Order: sequence, then structure tokens, then C-alpha cells
Amino acid sequence: MAIDEGGLARRLWFKFRDDSVFSLYTPFFVGLASATLHSETTFRHFISQDLHFLKAFVLAYELAEDCADDEDDKNGLRDLRKRAVGRLQMHDTFVREWGFEFPNEDISKDIATTKYTDFLLATASGKIEGERSVLDKIATPFEKTKVAAYTLAALAPCMRLYAFISTEIQGIINPDQDSTHIYKSWIENYSSQVFEEIALQNEDMLDKLSVSLTGEELEIIEKLYHQAMKLQVDFIAAQPISDQQSVVPLSRVHDFSKRHLMILCDFDLACTAFDSAAILAEIAIITAPKADMDGSDQTQLARMPSADLRSTWDVLSTQYTEQFEQCVESIVASERGLIKTNY
Repeated sequence: MAIDEGGLARRLWFKFRDDSVFSLYTPFFVGLASATLHSETTFRHFISQDLHFLKAFVLAYELAEDCADDEDDKNGLRDLRKRAVGRLQMHDTFVREWGFEFPNEDISKDIATTKYTDFLLATASGKIEGERSVLDKIATPFEKTKVAAYTLAALAPCMRLYAFISTEIQGIINPDQDSTHIYKSWIENYSSQVFEEIALQNEDMLDKLSVSLTGEELEIIEKLYHQAMKLQVDFIAAQPISDQQSVVPLSRVHDFSKRHLMILCDFDLACTAFDSAAILAEIAIITAPKADMDGSDQTQLARMPSADLRSTWDVLSTQYTEQFEQCVESIVASERGLIKTNY
């Protein structure tokens, strides 16, 4: 199956799925999967922030429904809103199961939560970053539907990412640990067939609402989808782990025909804007022995005149840079040739 087959939402997930991999290598994910998160601090904070997400989802679906022109679209968005309300009510059940108690006053949002919910609600209100208010440009009710499409672009990656993460955890939990895993209910909830249906329903709605959009408007959809994905991954990465120490794995058992993880190291500045070979050359030239002070033999390199030494390092630096660029290009070329067929 070629990567361009399927709906818009599926193609966007494939295109930006590499961003989702970062969520699997965060201390929060590792702690959640291994059931070592501090339930009274880290996980309690996480589900308290989840309340803000769910409330924002409910309002975003409501705004999208108001923008939809077709009655079937309105019904579909209304159903998604009802499901979000149901998950909000289910949230209270989980909280009681874990024995948590939240204060009666409103729970404050952290920065990562605020960034996503503000972005989502601004999008649902027709305010797209870098552009004038979309609603100001709308001449007909039919054109208003594009705001509903933009809203789904900001919602769909969140649902897919949660399903992706929880399914990954299900796949690595030791069967002997499954029944005693403290966060079993949360994991089963988000990896369930019911939640997969919700994720698919969001993606199907995004596909349907985007059918009549222009190329320029589809570019906005892609931008919003990618921004939502990054904000969601940032939210997971930003979860505070308190004083808990975590060793985040750099590799796991993977099916490498489906997933390719590249680890880049900044040890010698090779991945920065500056070429370390040139810096090392300057250091070597400046610190090269000027004379045989202790009577011992100096190396042939040390006896070379500074001009020759600099020329030699220039050659090595150029060689190093060319080989590095060739290596990166070969990796990128092989990545371009990959065909991804599954979520």
C-alpha cells in the first residue's frame, strides 16, 4: 500500500508520526508503562490536567458543530461532543478508583496544558495563528464549515496519539504484571476498541469536512495538525516526575521493518552549526610544541610549520565535513524510500 492511500487524516498521521516517537522516550511514558510513577504526585497531576483537556474538547466540538453547514456533519460533531462529555464523567470514576481527591476550587493549568487548550479553542473560534480571523473572511454559511475542519485538525492528532501511546504500553507490559499494574484501567481505556473508534471517528470527520477545501486551506489543515501533534508531545514530555529518577531507554525491542529510530549525539558538535574539526584544528595549531624543551623527540606533526599544519587540518576538516554530509544524505535517502502501511 502506498503512503498516499487513505484519507487526509491518515496521511497526516504518517507524515508527522515521527514526532509521536519522542513521546515513547520520555520519563513519563517509561514510568507509566512500568507502573513506577508516583501516584500521589506525577500521575495525580497528569489526570488533573486531563480534566482541562476534556473540557476544552467539549467546547471545541460545540463550536465546530455551530460552524458545520450539513446536518449529518452537525450530528457527527454532536456525537463526538457527547462522547467527550461521557469521558469527562468517566474521569471521576477513575479518580475515585485511584483514591485521589482534587480540591473543590478550579485546578490550575500548567504551561503545556495551557498552550494546547488555548491553541485548540482559538482554532475553534476561527483564529488561526499568522492569519486574520477566518470568521471575518466568511461570506456564506457553507464557507463557515472550514472552521469546523480546522477544529478537527487540532483535535484528531490528540486522539490518535493517546491511542498510539496506550497501545504501545499494552504491547510491552509483562503478562504477569498485567493484573497488578496500578494504571491498568487508564491503559485499557485508551487502548480499547471503543477509544480506537473515537479516534477513527475524529479522523473520518476531518476527512469529510476537508473534501471541499482549496489547496491553500488544506495547507492550513496540515499546519494545524502538525502544531497540535507537537503540542501534545510537548505536554507528555513536560509532565513533572518530581524527585523520581528514571532511566529512559535508547532502544527497545522493535520491528525495524516498521519503525526506525535515529539517535543523534552532540558529543563533538557534529550535529550543530559549527564543524568541530575546524575548532580542533585551531586548538592543535595554537598548542603545538614550539621547541624541544625537554630533549625528547617531537612528532613529525609537531615539527611541521604552522602553515603546513593548518593546511593539513583544512584538508582533514573538509574531508570530515564531506563524509558527514554524505552519511546524513544516505540516511535521509533511505528514510525517504520507506513505505509505511500501518498506524
